[in-house]
Amino acid sequence: MKFNKVCVLGLGYIGLPIASTLATHGVKVTGMDSNPRIVETLEKGELHIYEPGLKALVEQAVQSGDLKLSHEVEPADAFIIAVPTPITTDKRADLEAVKSAATSIVPHLKKGNLVMLESTSPPRTTVDIVAPILERSGLKAGKDFLLAYTPERVLPGQIIKELATNPRVIGGVDAASTKAGKALYKTFVTGEIILTDATTAEMVKLMENTTRDINIAIANEFARLADRLGVDVWEAISIANRHPRINILRPGPGVGGHCISVDPWFLVEAAPEITPLIRTAREVNDAQPEFTFKLIERALGTMIGKRIAVLGLSFKPNVDDLRESPAIEIARMIQEGGATLIAFEPFKPDLDLEDIPHSDTLEETLANADAVVLLVAHTQFCKLDPQQVGRVMSGRIAIDTVGGWDPVRWSEAGFQLTRLGVGKTN
Repeated sequence: MKFNKVCVLGLGYIGLPIASTLATHGVKVTGMDSNPRIVETLEKGELHIYEPGLKALVEQAVQSGDLKLSHEVEPADAFIIAVPTPITTDKRADLEAVKSAATSIVPHLKKGNLVMLESTSPPRTTVDIVAPILERSGLKAGKDFLLAYTPERVLPGQIIKELATNPRVIGGVDAASTKAGKALYKTFVTGEIILTDATTAEMVKLMENTTRDINIAIANEFARLADRLGVDVWEAISIANRHPRINILRPGPGVGGHCISVDPWFLVEAAPEITPLIRTAREVNDAQPEFTFKLIERALGTMIGKRIAVLGLSFKPNVDDLRESPAIEIARMIQEGGATLIAFEPFKPDLDLEDIPHSDTLEETLANADAVVLLVAHTQFCKLDPQQVGRVMSGRIAIDTVGGWDPVRWSEAGFQLTRLGVGKTN
């Protein structure tokens, strides 16, 4: 089965790399996004997101003539839905973007077409929500058109590579749809392609991220216990992980991003009465920013009138993604606590957060600060020379919430270093 033209709906962290990758493999692709600003930015040769290697890939795709950018859905042999699926304030899946994308395909849907849902979704979204919307066309899923689900399973910072090399799970509403999905993704996927049904494929992605969320939750609880009991959690984890069957993850200021902090709630929503462990882990990680804020407050004595430099606002190291970032939540708490705050996020030079003062340079951020708080373990922050930092700051208080700074070096530079999960004096 060959797909000569593909329409990708959504040009975010997943949709844009997929559209560009397909185009560089000889497929005619229409990359569509309902946000005019995104399309206009891409048409100017610029990117609205940061991902290593993505700019070169997009340029190659556009220059090949096989990637067309559009505000509208266009007829195609296959459609890929790659739009966001956030959660609402009451922790339920917001599928409005998925529904809107499916609705926009309906006027263009023809017999033999394939529709792929790649947006992370609650179990049965493909069969119970997407299929009925597409069937408004008068065509029947699995009979007249093909429909399948494939979850993205890539790591920010490694997306371009992992799109091709990671194992790909494809689940159709029937065997023909599964086979068609494999044929489309085989265009660029070099890793193993595993076939199943649509609901199992949806479940796989949620299970992966939920398992990680639970593992992070226990690491965060260990950090809280260490703080209470006078233990260095980083030392304890290092020792525990020498056991051949133990791999404790690293604690931190919270869990963010569009996957791990969101996906477990989809399972809780699906069956709240039988998911107490998943809910508890989510509640632990959702509460970690508050715990981290109290640690910062304790280190400062009082925040009122203090000038605090905050390093990092993204949800994880070395990416520009701010979605569900615990660092942003903590920065807002610091401001509300009465401090004067200035933040620096090197991977987001076009940062647009009106309620969080920020600087374009590290030097300006640190200048005359009473305290510096490391919220994201960007490589450049972890490699900071505390002697140089001390020369521009007015105070000597440092708070490390990610285990990124050597306590000996910072102490020798005259800093009073407080570390997350360390309840004893080094």
